[in-house]
Amino acid sequence: MLFAGRGGKGARRLLLSLLLLAAWEAGNGQIHYSVPEEAKHGTFVGRIAQDLGLEVAELVPRLFRVVSKVRGDLLEVNLQNGILFVNSRIDREELCGRSAECSIHLEVIVDRPLQVFHVEVEVRDINDNPPVFRAREQRLFIPESRLLDSRFPIEGAADADIGTNALITYTLSPSDYFSLDVQASDEMSKSLSLELRKSLDREETPELHLLLTATDGGKPVLEGTVQLLITVLDVNDNAPLFAQAVYRIHLLETTANGTLVITLNASDADEGVNGEIVFSFGSDVTLNIKKTFKIDSSLGEIRLIGGLDYEETKSYEIQVKAVDKGSPPMSNHCKVLVKVLDVNDNAPELLVTSLSLPVREDSPLSTVIAFISLSDRDSGVNGQVTCTLTPHVPFKLVSTFKNYYSLVVDSSLDREKVSVYKLVVTARDGGSPSLSTTARVSVDVSDVNDNAPTFAQPEYTVFVKENNPPGCHIFTVSARDADAQENALVSYSLVERRVGERALSSYVSVHAESGKVYALQPLDHEELELLQFQVSARDAGVPPLGSNVTLQVFVLDENDNAPALLPPGPGGVAGAVSQLVARSVGAGHVVAKVRAVDADSGYNAWLSYELQAAAGAARSPFRVGLYTGEISTTRALDEADAPRQRLLVLVKDHGEPALTATATVLLSLEDSGQVPKVSSRASAGLAGTETELVDVNVYLIIAICAVSSLFVLTLLLYTALRCSAPPSEGACGPGKPRLVCSSAVGSWSYSQQRRQRVCSGEGPPKTDLMAFSPSLSPGLNPSEGNEHPETKSDLSGNLRGGSNPSFHGQMDEWINKMWNIHILEYYSALQRKEIHHMLQHG
Repeated sequence: MLFAGRGGKGARRLLLSLLLLAAWEAGNGQIHYSVPEEAKHGTFVGRIAQDLGLEVAELVPRLFRVVSKVRGDLLEVNLQNGILFVNSRIDREELCGRSAECSIHLEVIVDRPLQVFHVEVEVRDINDNPPVFRAREQRLFIPESRLLDSRFPIEGAADADIGTNALITYTLSPSDYFSLDVQASDEMSKSLSLELRKSLDREETPELHLLLTATDGGKPVLEGTVQLLITVLDVNDNAPLFAQAVYRIHLLETTANGTLVITLNASDADEGVNGEIVFSFGSDVTLNIKKTFKIDSSLGEIRLIGGLDYEETKSYEIQVKAVDKGSPPMSNHCKVLVKVLDVNDNAPELLVTSLSLPVREDSPLSTVIAFISLSDRDSGVNGQVTCTLTPHVPFKLVSTFKNYYSLVVDSSLDREKVSVYKLVVTARDGGSPSLSTTARVSVDVSDVNDNAPTFAQPEYTVFVKENNPPGCHIFTVSARDADAQENALVSYSLVERRVGERALSSYVSVHAESGKVYALQPLDHEELELLQFQVSARDAGVPPLGSNVTLQVFVLDENDNAPALLPPGPGGVAGAVSQLVARSVGAGHVVAKVRAVDADSGYNAWLSYELQAAAGAARSPFRVGLYTGEISTTRALDEADAPRQRLLVLVKDHGEPALTATATVLLSLEDSGQVPKVSSRASAGLAGTETELVDVNVYLIIAICAVSSLFVLTLLLYTALRCSAPPSEGACGPGKPRLVCSSAVGSWSYSQQRRQRVCSGEGPPKTDLMAFSPSLSPGLNPSEGNEHPETKSDLSGNLRGGSNPSFHGQMDEWINKMWNIHILEYYSALQRKEIHHMLQHG
């Protein structure tokens, strides 16, 4: 019995311990109840006293009371029976909005001893809210030009319920023109649009009235309707178009106010006012969105104006409307889905050490530039840091150890292309969303001498007037070196060579630093027309690099040579002409000729002749040709004329200033019987020579006639091409003499320069040759020679020469033909003969 007694006491103690443990667990646990919304007053919720393990009789003595975090009058406890019941109307939509979970949290407090119990009462949703449209009617303005299958967004209905009770389906009243297109989203509400099935005609159907019905999925079914009033327009037929129908944006909850969320791009194919777009939020945007975001009506920029809180709102659905300024306006819609992301509150730390700068541009691959160490105070995935480098740079990161990287050369460097690299090293952790830290590293590339100096062009042409002062600056060469510092320090020097019998350095020099080229002595156009040489540019690198440039220095002529008078014949004196003239000659008869040459070229060698009147003398019966130098009679001579006529002829070139020479012409007037009969175009002293040249003409004619027709055709084509070339590239260019005409008078000319050539016609040597440079002044048009018939006739006369009328009559046609086709090369033998004769006889 003693053992039994002892056992009974142990059993009672164990039972008491179990009861106390159950009571403690009941006091510290949480009880869940559920009740539908809109339940009537007194609706049973649960036996709260019994479920908490409290005696009903103890409720009042132990000061049993219920405290609610929301309105305290929604639920109440009957202290007589310990039952929790509905005390007032519970509206789930008012209490929790559209939240998926809705509960009323109660705290049950009893004293003596003090105990606190937590009770959660779930409020279940019922289908007590029908789908509601924001307006009783929606107006749509649709142009008649819209294509089939065009879509027109319309606003849907909203249901305050949740779950199946808020699952809305839409139906459209029958219509031949439109069908309803519903696009469901797994995240947000459905997007509605009308799809055009039949082309609109405003004149036939100006308006359409449709009924849109929204039905929810609750039991019983509730529905809402809206009238769609469609107006068909015939203007402003292009609505604004968004680049996307849905824009998805992710924002950290720590995003600062004023941050640009997105810039919406909408385009309107119309022009002018019809193409100007105004952005605005849709009419169904909630007040919470308007407090958090704002949109710029002209730019389409959506900016954050309120704080984000991930725990409060995880996402925003913003409907944006784009309306143009047409009349009536057209609009389009898009949705912006903004997801709020939770933050990872520790960014990685990045440290760049051991920089080896600058880096030579010829550094081999894998050369180490710097070491990078990473760290993150977070742990786990948020503390796992990876390092990346800005792309498109000739460097890369190589992982050497955990959270340690080496920055190495990955490809060849070229300082001339990129001298400084601005690298951005980014450390990013593995959090969601991840945080990053960036460090900017400036890598300078040092130069090596891998670029030779270069000139802007391989050759320069320089024009220098002759008689320049010694040491004058004529040109500056400049070479650029893409390298830097001493590798780009360029010095200049002449490439020495011989110019004739003299060294190039006796003519020109170049300044080693500035590249200025100087003429060391006066240049003479008559001696040296072209001076061609090379200048070398070399840098100061090791080893040095260099290049050459060619300079062509053309020496321009100046009027530094006065006309020189030629003797009239063998043994004659230059500047004095004596001639016998018969008194019987008529007006216009040529009695003498003054010949002169000028060593200059161009206008400086173009000579003109003037007859100087003697002081107090009567008007002379003679005149001189302005450009030919021929002295002829102005009238028939008579007995009243003095038997000896002394004429002064002024020979003047066309240079600036002009230079002159004076020739004296003595004419003796004799009766006709006393003067030997001579040709009116030649002097008596040249009869023997004339006979000699006539023979030359005969031989030349025979030789030309013997040439085959193929050879003649080839010469004609060659001569035509030569004559059609520009004046600067004609038959008398530098290095090859050329024939020229002296402006309007058409006299043949020849150059007194090196490689000279005298051009004359066929016939005996005559005194009507004038010296003239082959270089024409820029002011003269070479084609003008063909516009003066006297030039051609004068030339033909000079070419014909001779004293045999029948012979010259046979030659006229042939010579004129050769003149018309410009084949002047046939006369080269005759020209050499005439030059030889002129030089031989003075």
